[in-house]
This record gives sequence, structure tokens and C-alpha cells, in this order.
Amino acid sequence: MKYIINGGLKLSGKVSVSGNKNSIFPCIGAALLTGEEVVLENVSDLADVAVLIKILKKLGVSVKKNHSEIIIKADKIARFSLPEDLMVALRGSIVLVGAILGRLGRVNFYHPGGDIIGRRSIMTHLAGFSGLGVNFKKSNLKYSLFVAEDSSFKKAEIFLQEASVTATENLILASVLGERQVLLKNCAKEPHIGDLCRMLLQMGAKIEGVGTDTLEITGVKFLRGTRFRIGADYIEAGTYAVAAAVTGGEIEIEGVEEAFLGPVFLPLKSFGVKTEVTERGVKVFPSKLKAVAKLVTNIWPGFPTDFMSVAIVLATQSRGVSLCHDWMYEGRMFFVDKLITMGAKITLADPHRVLVLGPGRLRGRVLDTPDIRAGMALVVAALAAKGKSIINQAELIERGYADVALKLKKLGADIERVED
Repeated sequence: MKYIINGGLKLSGKVSVSGNKNSIFPCIGAALLTGEEVVLENVSDLADVAVLIKILKKLGVSVKKNHSEIIIKADKIARFSLPEDLMVALRGSIVLVGAILGRLGRVNFYHPGGDIIGRRSIMTHLAGFSGLGVNFKKSNLKYSLFVAEDSSFKKAEIFLQEASVTATENLILASVLGERQVLLKNCAKEPHIGDLCRMLLQMGAKIEGVGTDTLEITGVKFLRGTRFRIGADYIEAGTYAVAAAVTGGEIEIEGVEEAFLGPVFLPLKSFGVKTEVTERGVKVFPSKLKAVAKLVTNIWPGFPTDFMSVAIVLATQSRGVSLCHDWMYEGRMFFVDKLITMGAKITLADPHRVLVLGPGRLRGRVLDTPDIRAGMALVVAALAAKGKSIINQAELIERGYADVALKLKKLGADIERVED
């Protein structure tokens, strides 16, 4: 599939933000911890969600999707082995490990796949599970985790080797059931972890310290079903703000939660992007863009790594030199050669840093999508470019962004979604 984009048009109008992709995975994992019905609202229509539903059905779980709702009933989980073909295609599937382990006491899984932007170690996960008294065996890329039947493990204090989002989610999911107390330190604090904890609290879990890097979990005997609404995708909100800024447009982004705007929108303000928080969301106005001395990713509430690719496009249209540094993934910057072919003035200093001189006049090109975030960055660049661009492998973009072509078309973009 591909997008055909004729750039140079100013965006205008209103766009609604979808549910947070990164919240959907752990919240679906939480639904496996009860035999009662769970309803998740505001679920984005993403390719990755479709893969996750396939995994659940292979486990024998009842799943129904109705527009933006998913209805899950895991009264029986027929298998404790996650399917290899689906798991290696979906990095987020790793959070199902903690859920199945918490529910069944054992799980077999394979090293998760996903975007090729750098090594995705699961050592923090395994070390945390070990701290919970879980044994594991490894054979090539296959792992088997199990809790010994005679285990009398009642208390654990675990310091995560790194503030990994998915490791934090996995350990929460593995700890909320059972008669034990677990203290997790150096936890990640992203909004999607907050979503997971709030959902589990609605289900009857006992978790203290939500929103901090230290969580105290007291296990319970059972969890009940619930109805939970997934929070807004702040990365998507920032992406449409940048699209408006680089096209000189004026848009209103609806459905954004103000509490999560800072890490994304404060850096945009440093670039000169003019915004205004409203009752419905955020307005973005035509802006005089300027370079920033240094933009560095960090753990939440720092600048998110998932937003770096789009921010680099913003830097190409900002006057001056910007240093963009993502220390988290060594492959994040390798898409900039595509921006260079469009006319961007970018120097790759090393795998983690680029120097961007703006503003540069971008020209339309035929481009291949390397990963979800870089692919969306190329779409934004094509909107700002003069002439026609073709973005191939657009199905990768739709793993993380819902209704891209439709939303942009409603904002006035000349974009066509074409099935190959």
C-alpha cells in the first residue's frame, strides 16, 4: 500500500486524536487476568491491534471488535504458549507474557519483533520475573517461564535495571494476582502505564504510587471485569501539530489530555510553534519556526523517543541549526537519508545524533517506509514539500497511526491511499 501526496498545501480544520497505541497492548493484557467480561473503549483501528486480537483468539480467548470498542472475555485460556509467527511480528506482544504468567503461572514465548530501529533487549523483563521467584529456560529465541508449584514466595523488592516501559507493564501484570507483596522501583512513568494501573484498580487490584517510579502492589485473589477508556495518543497529537507548523497551517487538535501535553508541546514551543490549549484540545497557529540548540530524548516526562523522527522534519523547516539526539535507539536516525534526497540539509554525526540546518526547500520524492515513526515523518515532510511524493509500504505507518489519509484529507491535504 502507498500514499500519493501532492505537497505545499496549508492544513486547516479540526482533527480528533485516536486512542494511545501504547496503552492498548497492556490494557488488553490486563483483560486476561479475569474471567469476566472487559470492554475497552477508544481503541484505535490499527494493524497492530488486529494482530494482537489474532493472538488472543489463538489462546482461546473470546474477542469481539465493534468500531472503537473491544470486548474481551478470557473465562478460559486454552494455551500458555504465544504463537511464534505473530509474536515475532509485534514487539508490543511482549506484555502478554506477564499477563499469562500472572493468570496461569507459566508461559512460553518468543523474542518479540517489530520495527528495526535498534536492539530490543528483554533482560530487564527476565531479571524482574526472576525477582518474583519465576524460573525460566531459554532455547534459541524461545523462552519458558514458570512458577514452581511449591513456591512460597510472599514478598519481593525489585529494582528495574532500566526504566523500561514494557518491563514495568509486564511486572505489574505478573504481580497483581496472588497473595504476595511486590515493591517495584525505577519504574517507567509514561501515560500508558498510568492507563494500565487505573484499569487494574477498577478491576480490584491494589496498587499504590501510580504515576511515580515506585509502585507497591498487594496481590489479590481475583479481579473483576470492567469498562475502561483508553487515553489519547499524545504522539499523534504532536504529529498533527508539526504537520500544521511545517505547512504554515492552522488546525485544532481535539481529544488531547492537557496533563500529557508538556513533554511534546513544550519542545514544539521552543521551535516557535504557536499553540493554545482550549476546552476541546489544542489549537496550532501559523508560526515563525526557529532552530533549537539541542533536542534530546529522555524517559517520561522527558521528550519521547517516538516523537523524534517527526521533530527532525520540523527542524528541517526551522531557521538555524538544530542538534537532535536520541540515545535510546541506534537505528532511529537512519531514515534521514530519505529527507536528504528531498532537499533537507542534515548531517549524520553518529547513529544517535544529527545536525539539521533549516529551513530547507523540500521536493517530492518516491520514498520507502522504514518503520512506523519514520514513515509518518516522511508523510509530514511530503506535506511540506513541493511536488508529488509517493510513500511506499504505508501499511507500516498504519500499524501506529489510524486513518492517516482520511484525517489529513479532512484537513485539506492532497493525499490518496492506494492499495498495491
